[in-house]
Amino acid sequence: MDMNMFPDDGVNSWNTVMLIYDSAIKKMRTKVEILNDEFQQVHQYNPIEYTKTRLKTPESIVKKLKKNGYDVSIPSMIEHCNDIAGVRIVCSFTSDIYQIAEMIGRQADITVVSIKDYIKNPKESGYKSYHMLVTLPIYLSDRAVDTKVEIQIRTIGMDFWASLEHKIYYKFEGNAPDYISSDLRECSEIVSMMDTKMLQLNDAIMRTKLEEEEKERVQKERMVNNWKNNL
Repeated sequence: MDMNMFPDDGVNSWNTVMLIYDSAIKKMRTKVEILNDEFQQVHQYNPIEYTKTRLKTPESIVKKLKKNGYDVSIPSMIEHCNDIAGVRIVCSFTSDIYQIAEMIGRQADITVVSIKDYIKNPKESGYKSYHMLVTLPIYLSDRAVDTKVEIQIRTIGMDFWASLEHKIYYKFEGNAPDYISSDLRECSEIVSMMDTKMLQLNDAIMRTKLEEEEKERVQKERMVNNWKNNL
C-alpha cells in the first residue's frame, strides 16, 4: 500500500484505509473458497475445514505501534503492521497446509512477501502454524491498492492449541507460570503426534479405497471380456 495515498491521519483517511484492509480480507476469503471448491471437484476431497478472518481493531493497532516504538500514524501503521488483515485457514491434515499454501502462491494477482514455517520450526512455546504474508490488489473507483494480508494455515489440533495459548497469554499477561508453559509444550507435542497419526490413517484409508476401486475395475473388465468371448 502506497503511504503517500494517505498524507494525513484524519477520519476520512483512516476509514478509507480500514475499508481497503476489510476488502482485502473479503477478496482473500473468496479466493480460498474457490480453491477449496476446485479441489473438491478435482479430487473429491475438501482440504479446508473452515476459514476465519480478522480485521485488527484501532485499539490493537495503536497498542502494537506504541509497544514497538513506532509513531501512531497511518503511514506508520501501513509500514509496520503486517497483520491488520488476517485470514486463518484450518485444515484436516498437515499435508493439506502445504498444498493450500502452494495454490495460494500460484495466484496471478497475489505476491508472496514472506513465509514463516512454524511447523518445521516451532516457536519455543510449542506454537505451530504456517504463516504467509501476501499482497493483493484492491480496486477502488480511481486506483488499485496493493494491500497486505497475513495468512495462517494450520490443522484443527494446531488451531485448538493456539487458541488455548492465546487465552493463557492474556490471562497471565505473557508471564505464565513455568509449569503451565511446560504443560503447553507437552500438549503441542501430543497434537503433533495426533496430526501425524491421523495423516497416516487417512493415507491408509485412501490406499484401501484405491485398491478396492482397482479390484472392481478388473472384475468388470473380466466380465466384459467373458461376455465378448461367449458371443
